[in-house]
Amino acid sequence: MKNATLKLSLFVLMGLLIVSCSKTETETGSSPTALKEALALGTQNLNNAMTDIAATQAFQLLGIDNSSSLKSATTYAANIPLELVKGVYDYKALKTVESRNYPLIRFFTKSTDASKMVVNMPLAKLKNPRDLRIYLAADSALTNNFSIAVTDYYNNYNSYRDYEYIHAAAITIDKVAAGNLNIKSVVDPTTGKAYSSQFTFSNGYTAKYQYASGDTTRSGFTLLKNATTLYTEELQTVRNDTARFGRESQYTLTIGDVKLVRKADRTYQVYLKSVLQPKAVVAIVDNVATTEPSICHHREIQITFEDGTVSTVSTLISNSVDNLTTLFTALHEIYFAAYVVDWIGYDIFYKR
Repeated sequence: MKNATLKLSLFVLMGLLIVSCSKTETETGSSPTALKEALALGTQNLNNAMTDIAATQAFQLLGIDNSSSLKSATTYAANIPLELVKGVYDYKALKTVESRNYPLIRFFTKSTDASKMVVNMPLAKLKNPRDLRIYLAADSALTNNFSIAVTDYYNNYNSYRDYEYIHAAAITIDKVAAGNLNIKSVVDPTTGKAYSSQFTFSNGYTAKYQYASGDTTRSGFTLLKNATTLYTEELQTVRNDTARFGRESQYTLTIGDVKLVRKADRTYQVYLKSVLQPKAVVAIVDNVATTEPSICHHREIQITFEDGTVSTVSTLISNSVDNLTTLFTALHEIYFAAYVVDWIGYDIFYKR
């Protein structure tokens, strides 16, 4: 009886050990293909997300570079709070050749007072900023189907090296919510620059960019689906005398459950669900010199997995790279919203 009990106990113990080993292998990703499978899943989720985002009208607006035609060239000091510019502004085209030289505020009528600043205008004019001040025959058929409702705004501009800027707004297209925008930028001659921007799409995706200067400069770009991180790139550089982004001290790329880290000494670490994968081999190549190396700006990453197979990140997300680049660039300065609102604000402040 004792022998039978002892054998049964040993059998149960062996079974528990097998289950425990299997569980540990799954949790730590020690399977030769676990890392490759996790990266494939992460990149597929990223590709699906970028397909969903690219189909939105908000993304089309984010891809517009209005900088050459909308950015205010004012060099004067200005202090513009929301209180000064709040109200509802409706676009109305001016049928005159001289209109191309008019202040932007001349193209809007302030219809009502409000607790926020609401700018209504034709989406077609916003998509073609060079035509914003020009009257075209087709303008008679346009409606003000784009709306930006600014709920928080502050523009304290003294110079390029000294300003504080806040902009929070909701975007509506054809009376349907398209997304929400948040920008905060502070530049101080002593402490340096801190910038953050975020756009939340109506389908649940959020894109973020952050930058903070100092002896160690940090920048980061993140894409989330609801509260789940799909993609993150983070860069830390050490200050030098020649560039805004100095000598790279650490680079981190996260796609789904896979995280890659390159440190200042050029050593690499690859993690799967926070567990180090010592047999994975990584190579990073910057194809073109750039101030902020990233997948969006000519950085290539090659991974040799534990089973000996090799792949590159650009191959895995080849269908998403261009759209990621558009999103990454747009979040640095969101032209389509910021400069229409800013320019109206400057016109009001200077009574043009």
